Amino acid sequence: MKMNNIFKYLISGALAFTAFCSCDSFLDRQEDEAMTFEKIWERVSTTRQYFFNCMGYLPTDDIFYYRHESGASDEGSCTWAWSSYQLINFGTWNASNLPNSNFNTYYEGIRDCNIFMQNVFSCSDPSALQSDLTLWYNCARWARAYMYFLLMRDFGPIFLVGDELMDFTATAAELERPRNTWEECVDYVVSEMTELSRLLPESYSSGNMGLPTSGAALAVISRLTLYSARDQYNGNTMYSGVVNPDGTPLFPQTYNAQKWLTAADAAKAVIDLNTYSLYRDESDDPYLNYLGITHENWNSEIIFSGGGYHSRYTMGVHTAPSFSTGGSFAYGGWGPTQQQVDAYAMSNGRYPITGYEGDGSPIIDSESGYPASEFTKANFENPFMTALGAGNAYSSGSWPVMYRDREPRFYVSVFWGDSWWKYGDSYTLISFCQGANAHTSHDYPKPGYLVNRYYDHSLNSYNNNQWGNITFPTFRLGEIYLNYIEAVLECERNGVAGESVDHNRAMELWAELRDRSGMAPITDAYPNAGIDELVELVRKERRVELAFEGLRYYDTRTWLIAEDVDGGPMYGMNTAAAASGTVTSDEYWQRTAFETRIFRPQDYLFPFPQREIDRNNMLTQNYRW
Repeated sequence: MKMNNIFKYLISGALAFTAFCSCDSFLDRQEDEAMTFEKIWERVSTTRQYFFNCMGYLPTDDIFYYRHESGASDEGSCTWAWSSYQLINFGTWNASNLPNSNFNTYYEGIRDCNIFMQNVFSCSDPSALQSDLTLWYNCARWARAYMYFLLMRDFGPIFLVGDELMDFTATAAELERPRNTWEECVDYVVSEMTELSRLLPESYSSGNMGLPTSGAALAVISRLTLYSARDQYNGNTMYSGVVNPDGTPLFPQTYNAQKWLTAADAAKAVIDLNTYSLYRDESDDPYLNYLGITHENWNSEIIFSGGGYHSRYTMGVHTAPSFSTGGSFAYGGWGPTQQQVDAYAMSNGRYPITGYEGDGSPIIDSESGYPASEFTKANFENPFMTALGAGNAYSSGSWPVMYRDREPRFYVSVFWGDSWWKYGDSYTLISFCQGANAHTSHDYPKPGYLVNRYYDHSLNSYNNNQWGNITFPTFRLGEIYLNYIEAVLECERNGVAGESVDHNRAMELWAELRDRSGMAPITDAYPNAGIDELVELVRKERRVELAFEGLRYYDTRTWLIAEDVDGGPMYGMNTAAAASGTVTSDEYWQRTAFETRIFRPQDYLFPFPQREIDRNNMLTQNYRW
């Protein structure tokens, strides 16, 4: 019988569990015991395991460099051939070779959440606590709504199933159905998360750390309503012809400025919880303040951590330079582009690069203090290395002045060549020139920079295989501040009023965010900025504050700027310059296009898998796919 692949994951519990029963580790049964679907709910241990299975569908967010979020925007590049982003960047993807979209995985997860929610309260184990069953139910409900959101990020309007378990005895024609509209999808996720914000606890004891909270529910609403207010999903004429078979438009046909008020309300709801605060180190050192967001586990800023508390190894080993000490070997190949390096402000708070000439040379803001002769070398200190306790010999060097006098977030986030890499109490001088110590194989950063935010420099990972642990900030308060600021400014620009539209409050939050990283308020750096310029400035702020957290990919798309910034030449230093050992040759220091990317209008959204198109005659494919 022909069956839509989406809905084969959403059929009745009995059939779904038939496939599921092959996983003996989950069933945790004795060798001579036949585990049936009914037996699962007789024991609290197997009921709990089914719950963990449901939550296991959620992504572990600190390894997103395996996915398209890390290298398919102007933020960064990943060198590995298996990285899915390459299909997108070079225009070689299509409906038959989607790069790691997790399409079927998330629908399978939605199915298992539905099965769990419909059976958890039938658990007959006398030791089962009603409070635990209720918590698991609500967490599975959150996971289900969140997986819909994850699908919407890539595919736009998708299929909503709700609590339904599809009847596997139905005909193929009965299983076919059209996509829900964008607004229906948004309304469903917002409705679910709104109710869950009242049902989930504000926080957990150590035993349940990592489960979604009321704040996590509100944070999803904030990000989703912000995306929905932006140009991609708000009267985007490019999608006006994408309709269901009955002619129903799948995307909003007209611009609705009130969406910005909805986004402002949603962000303010998280802020008003007063549950979270911007992380600050006890020393209030601006470098350690920003570093601590990704290094202090379960810190006060984290709202939700995808993957929870776990080893930092995978993140660390792919962002540490690939030299060998005779001990462990690293595979550092995830690096910022030159465009991202240019995006950071100077220490006076002004963003130095306002655009590029046709040859890739920068257009410089004369008031920023950025040097016109950016490759002139001078001796200066890397203040982040000093903050880490590096000796003077390791914290300073003779480097191009483009790296001098930048804001603290730059030094925490970006590692450039001809610098000392700290690992525990050891230091190694790094060169990304071809043939040098950090470029002897394909494991090197193509742009000549490494993402520096995630490696734990206090540990000797090379000699002692120590990497530490991480709670990745999937949702954090800093993002919510930026969501609110952007929404308030867009409300003002569009003439939308409301209780949440508080310009002074938005500027206070912005000043607090910048102060955490040792910078003056944006209104001091740009005292004459009008509303249009402030909107552009908050986009710049978002780019650097949330750098390498997996959000830039979706920002460039929902702002509809990806055709301008994510295609064309991507620049870095000249990593093809030859050298050996720790030497960095003079030829290395030049802006060089390390690859030329392709971005087409259809690339704003993923195509639905061709297998789904073939099986469902009512499924409308995305624009131009």
